Amino acid sequence: MLLIRISRNGFCTLQKTYWLKAHPTVCLAWSPYHSHGTWHNAGSTRRRFMAVAGVGLGIGAILAYRDHHRQAAEVDPPESTPGPPFPVFTRQEVALHHSEADRVWVTYGGDVFDITDFLELHPGGKSKILLAAGGALEPFWALYAMHKQEHVLELLQGYKVGELSPEEPPLPTPGDPYAGDPPRHPALKVNTLKPFNAEPPTELLTEHYLTPNQLFFKRNHLPVPTVDPATYRLHVQDIRGRTLSLSLQDLKSKFCKHTVTATVQCAGNRRAEMNAFQNTNRLGWSIGAISTACWGGVRLRDVLMHAGYKQGDEGHVSFEGLDKDQSGTVYGASIPFKKAMDPEGDVLLAYEMNGEEVPHDHGFPLRVVVPGTVGARNVKWLARISVGPEESQSHWQQKDYKGFSPAVTWDNVDFSKAPAIQEMPVQSAITEPSPNALVTPGELTVKGYAWSGGGRDVIRVDVSLDGGKSWHEAQLTGEAQSLGRAWAWKLWQLEASVPPGTKELNIVCKAVDTSYNEQPDSVGPIWNILGVLNNAWHRVHVSVGEN
Repeated sequence: MLLIRISRNGFCTLQKTYWLKAHPTVCLAWSPYHSHGTWHNAGSTRRRFMAVAGVGLGIGAILAYRDHHRQAAEVDPPESTPGPPFPVFTRQEVALHHSEADRVWVTYGGDVFDITDFLELHPGGKSKILLAAGGALEPFWALYAMHKQEHVLELLQGYKVGELSPEEPPLPTPGDPYAGDPPRHPALKVNTLKPFNAEPPTELLTEHYLTPNQLFFKRNHLPVPTVDPATYRLHVQDIRGRTLSLSLQDLKSKFCKHTVTATVQCAGNRRAEMNAFQNTNRLGWSIGAISTACWGGVRLRDVLMHAGYKQGDEGHVSFEGLDKDQSGTVYGASIPFKKAMDPEGDVLLAYEMNGEEVPHDHGFPLRVVVPGTVGARNVKWLARISVGPEESQSHWQQKDYKGFSPAVTWDNVDFSKAPAIQEMPVQSAITEPSPNALVTPGELTVKGYAWSGGGRDVIRVDVSLDGGKSWHEAQLTGEAQSLGRAWAWKLWQLEASVPPGTKELNIVCKAVDTSYNEQPDSVGPIWNILGVLNNAWHRVHVSVGEN
């Protein structure tokens, strides 16, 4: 049987496959060709797999695949022909294939797969996928449920080399790593359940200046850890490299409490608009991956000074959370030391949110709040703080949450050349009326939010009812904030009149901050493969008529 095989150096070859019937545990080649076209569509199928698999881990570098898929796509697949039945293996035989030297086999359901040639292509890295070597994928896919999609399973079938013996007892159902996640408010618009990612409904987003805790958007990368506040300890690396251990009570008794009202926004807020322009296969956040709270806790600056650091020191402050995957890899991120130590930077180790203890979904018992900075650096369930000359080596600092030119593709991306996102650009969105709503002629109220990163205040929001041909200035509301420390959003409102006979409105908003940064007018020029940093004019089309 002629098959396409992608070798580890990236070249595609046709080869003939034989099963050694005298020795059923030995296979000389790949697997029978499947007529569903996995190999014919190798480029697009594998890119889709990597994008989806990266939702939990964040998108990793495409590594050697950038060469593989181009060459694979150029080779016409052989015609589908009936193949011999797959050989049958026991779990004990599969377990012998647990290293690259012995070929890496895994099972899923009743099938056996040789994934050796996929190790370098795995978006989460080789080390993650090797955890399943010689065993079952189910316990690991329970953690990253986004793998269980049709095109991912289709790709896996291309690596099939056998079937499990029907005499093998079924594996016990793996425990759900998300079973301990807290209950959530039913009004939230859920983007993914495992890990949980959700945003408040548009009509509730700007009902309150401080977002109610239950409706604050939720961005989790891993299961929510269960933490006992009585035994919780924060580990801080001091100036001499020693580790200080601080209990929650230590933080509350040894350091002054500070409060900061700050907006937190995910880098992927409004990604749905980018996906509509060109799909990124990442979480389709609408306009609700942003919320505001009054945070209470201790200043990171005070804790670092307690550990011996001084204002003029250089480097980066790295954070690690208690949330982790089955390999023990934890969520991590870092910020510049200068931001951490800035007395006007207001970086907090927060144990309160809107006057209550920080909820479990938002980092109980302690989280980082970095005002003016992308949400990804606001590490939740804080476990460890360290200072060093380099940024965090976490996947989410190095291979995700970075901005790229629209010219960058998964074939030519180089994550090392793009800085990690820190301060966010100026942003605004319309929360009322809703897209495709029906409004009546006469008085119309248009509402929304506006915010800018880096402590830059929003000084103006312009609103158009005709797609940008003419403009009106909205009224801004919000707390008074110091120059350079405007960490919280402004809510805005426009009272307009819709003339009789109007059939539709194309409502547009754009914000301007204290540095006179303005939003770009369209998504196209700022589109990027990660779907981050979308701050184009927000547009809402509504119809006009009698109810």
